[in-house]
Amino acid sequence: NVTASMPRGVYRLTPGLLERDDLVSVCLEEGDFASLALDRGYLRRGSCPNGLEPLLKHVAGMPGDRLEISQGGIAINGRLWPQSRAVSRDGHDRPMPEARNVGSRTIPDGLALVLSDRHPGGFDGRYFGLVPIATLQKVEPVFLLDPKGE
Repeated sequence: NVTASMPRGVYRLTPGLLERDDLVSVCLEEGDFASLALDRGYLRRGSCPNGLEPLLKHVAGMPGDRLEISQGGIAINGRLWPQSRAVSRDGHDRPMPEARNVGSRTIPDGLALVLSDRHPGGFDGRYFGLVPIATLQKVEPVFLLDPKGE
């Protein structure tokens, strides 16, 4: 990982059932959000089926969890997720998209919400929405350059 949304370093895929708060690798599905991420330089070419690099995020919400969206950010089961307020413009003053399938609702079966908790401008589920759980791969850090985000 070389982005600011997670500690910079080396991560590896690891087996195991996904749980809330797990760190995961997620490949964006082909479409508008993948194109936007590439065009704006949020992601580079990589190993995902769409030809982009995967994102590293935390599993913030699982099926059955209740999402509440407010000006302050995204609350999952009543707990506000850190740094989850959507911004209207990115760091280069370009408009950010609104997520199509995230709103105040219960997460349906088969989907999850993935978010960063360390970067207020992170490109995550607050923009590209809920993702299929089947596409998530659990990861663990091997070597971190800035484990505390300093």
